[in-house]
Amino acid sequence: MNLDLLAIAAHPDDVELTCGGTLLKMAQRGYKTGILDLTAGEMGTRGTPETRAKEAAKAAKLLGVKWRGTLDVPDSDVQPTRQHKLRLAAVIRELRPKTVILPYWEARHPDHYHASALGYESCFLAGLKQLPLEGEAYRPFKILYSIAYANARPTFVVDITAQYEQRGKAILAFGSQFRPKKGETKSKVHLAIDRLEAEMNQLARHYGQMIGVDYGEPFLQKELMKVDDIVKMDVRSI
Repeated sequence: MNLDLLAIAAHPDDVELTCGGTLLKMAQRGYKTGILDLTAGEMGTRGTPETRAKEAAKAAKLLGVKWRGTLDVPDSDVQPTRQHKLRLAAVIRELRPKTVILPYWEARHPDHYHASALGYESCFLAGLKQLPLEGEAYRPFKILYSIAYANARPTFVVDITAQYEQRGKAILAFGSQFRPKKGETKSKVHLAIDRLEAEMNQLARHYGQMIGVDYGEPFLQKELMKVDDIVKMDVRSI
């Protein structure tokens, strides 16, 4: 399978929260999109890996992705180890995505910033001809970083106004996380997910307003952007 766009993240629901609207928008434009969850989310306070897998499949349908898989890295122990890099590099060779979305390299959760390093290094290794892996050497053309979790200025923002409602349905497909049953909501430990949906929606409004639309998702790229026509550039300056 040759994917146009592959989003890689640490846990099921990470992609939905950070770049789900963008994945849906690209799928609606006819691109082949995919999601790779590095873990099954087995360390989550709520739900079970089996429940999360069913929720992830439902969310994938809502976002129109052509492929979704799990690398089965241990939750809470995502690390750019040689073993994990080789396994992920093999997936990159198999899926051959043109563009890859990774988490930003700074984050509160260790799994998130380690996922960024693991993803980047695996994309690089996948292009080494002499690497002892099945499949033809391949390296994605573009790597983007989703910065919805991060305090960083984006390179660009994708308008997801038309996809915002459907993105919300994909997020709420993870009912075990965001719509827990009575009795599952009490915990002596602070759970970031208790406000996560609301915070992501607020951020989508914030970044949308920054580009003159209702809702947006922010991204960063390390390279300079090429612009061919500076007369037709979007977003008003004054």
